[in-house]
Amino acid sequence: MIKRTLKQTFTLLNVDHVKLDSKWNYKNVISPYFRIYYIDAGAGEIWDASAKVRLEPGFLYIIPSFTLCNLVCPDYLSQYFVQFFEESSDGISLFENNRSIARVKATEIDTLNFKRLLEINPGRGINRSDNPRVYEKNIFYKEYQELNNRQSMSTFTETHGILLQMVSRFLTQETFKYMDAGHVPAKILNVISYIQLNLQRDLSVAYLAKKVNLHTDYFSRLFHQHTGERPVKYVHEKRIERAQYLMLTTQMTFAEIALQTGFDNVFYFSKIFKKITGMSPGNYKKQMDTGGF
Repeated sequence: MIKRTLKQTFTLLNVDHVKLDSKWNYKNVISPYFRIYYIDAGAGEIWDASAKVRLEPGFLYIIPSFTLCNLVCPDYLSQYFVQFFEESSDGISLFENNRSIARVKATEIDTLNFKRLLEINPGRGINRSDNPRVYEKNIFYKEYQELNNRQSMSTFTETHGILLQMVSRFLTQETFKYMDAGHVPAKILNVISYIQLNLQRDLSVAYLAKKVNLHTDYFSRLFHQHTGERPVKYVHEKRIERAQYLMLTTQMTFAEIALQTGFDNVFYFSKIFKKITGMSPGNYKKQMDTGGF
């Protein structure tokens, strides 16, 4: 018998049923949490770097965490939505290789799941604004964490179960690119896990290669072969993802974030941040605070 263990857990942030108009028009949104939409009327569009997807009734859509996207409603859009955080025992996202928008045909169970989430989690909508720059504030994250802490064990468990069901809808062969651990060398999997859990430490190629007892050049080629990324680029991307999360959910300074994510100084941190996101940490923060998101 094959034993499988799910390393990820999902924690509710928001859930609601809303009716949107042309004011729902936000560009360059990137969030440290997942979004799932179910459209029951109207139309809209969301797109990332790879594709533009039409929002239409009868479909479920997922936007994984740290997926840069645009959200637009030209006229009218009625949608159920849920936003939630992912936690993983090894630091690796379930959607590590699937950072793109996906959609599936909705079923009756999907509708019932959204209605049940709303029933057992009243008052968990975004009541202030539908603009991410308004509700993506540290004070509001703390509010939602406190609400989760107040949930009964029954509600907490049922909520997590429903989120698992919703996520499972996007894990089919048609919509999800699986990383076959059976074909990835154990040494590379160990390095990936180590990187995710030790972003603040020395993660040079030489150090990582030595950690798994491989020659530096061979390790670099092997890592690229099985991840599609060079080790340095992969480490930078994971550090910047973590930095974005800290910028959205804490009041840490850039210098503190740089140190927390393994950069020697704030100047190098800023250089890599801009290289990966296309904007400086200051401009990223400014967009958060002034409505660019």
